Amino acid sequence: MKYNPPTEKSPLPYTPFKALTVPRPIGWLSSISSDGIENLAPYSQWQNLTFDPPMVMFSANQYPDGRRKDSVVNAEETGWFVWNMATWDLRDAVNISAMALPSDESEFERAGLERSYADLSNTPMVAASPAHFECRYHSTHRLVGYSNVGTIDVVYATVERIHIDDKFLTADGKLDVPRVKPIARMGYYDYTVVTETFEMRIPGASAEAADGLEGAPG
Repeated sequence: MKYNPPTEKSPLPYTPFKALTVPRPIGWLSSISSDGIENLAPYSQWQNLTFDPPMVMFSANQYPDGRRKDSVVNAEETGWFVWNMATWDLRDAVNISAMALPSDESEFERAGLERSYADLSNTPMVAASPAHFECRYHSTHRLVGYSNVGTIDVVYATVERIHIDDKFLTADGKLDVPRVKPIARMGYYDYTVVTETFEMRIPGASAEAADGLEGAPG
């Protein structure tokens, strides 16, 4: 089976594009409007970009009526947002926060989540999440799609502060991923959870180069 997505409908009952781009990390992003309304929403189009300095991005599709997502507007207006790690234990709250609520209603309240607050801004954070990035807004790149929903805002930011709950660190100072159990987005309505990991090192790569890329001091 093969087809051309720009010009042809999928021959399958469900489009395979998102189902093939997996697993996708979840950008569970909290922000606050210039009027003080707190917002929380998950984005499956989220990724780190580089590490020197650490930068991240997320892309947000518009609503069918052309409105932009609150996370984008809030980041542009206040200059900040926070990434909260989405985990197995918090999966129901992640799902509830995906609801399209009115802009004046907080997803924190709807999901019954306790807040903590960022150090560098008044941005709310999911207190129960094991890790957070305080992200300073950098810029927005708008890409026009074939429809209002297809049009996206790609938001770039620098990570200015990282929070990690110490109980999720191993004795040698690494994140204990199987204990955290981060969740990721698959295709359709499917998700997955990380419960085990394995290590591979690039053949022939020097220890200095490999460790520098993977986070150890260079």
